[in-house]
Amino acid sequence: MAQPKRVGHLVVNVSDQDASTKFYTEVLGFEISVERPGFGTFLTCGKIHHDLALFQAAPDAAPVTPGGLGLNHMALQVENWDMLTEYHKKLTDLGIEMRVTDHGMTKSIYISDPDGIGIELFCNSFEKASDGLAEMRSPGRKNKELVFS
Repeated sequence: MAQPKRVGHLVVNVSDQDASTKFYTEVLGFEISVERPGFGTFLTCGKIHHDLALFQAAPDAAPVTPGGLGLNHMALQVENWDMLTEYHKKLTDLGIEMRVTDHGMTKSIYISDPDGIGIELFCNSFEKASDGLAEMRSPGRKNKELVFS
């Protein structure tokens, strides 16, 4: 059966390319691969050509509607708990509203970008992917409160 290898990259339409580029680079730490004013900014996590692209939306584009059709959120994996803790401090210092959850197989911070697009910053709780999958599939698994010290 044909099967994708992985999600290659994500492209989102934004209302203000400059503001979104600033958010994704200065707050989240993406690097600019190439920027085409009025069209789009291609961003990388530093290893491949681009992981995320921000395309300038049409001036009359409808705003993001929470719970509406389309993208619910994108998930950005960070290296480990220490990195997630560093993000938590940075987001707190910037006054960015967030929600935190321990899913068992991952620990997550949820925020929104300037257009209201949902973003999850997460780290895995297990070294082996198979252990995380087993946790996800375990009967009765429930989310727990995530505490940063």
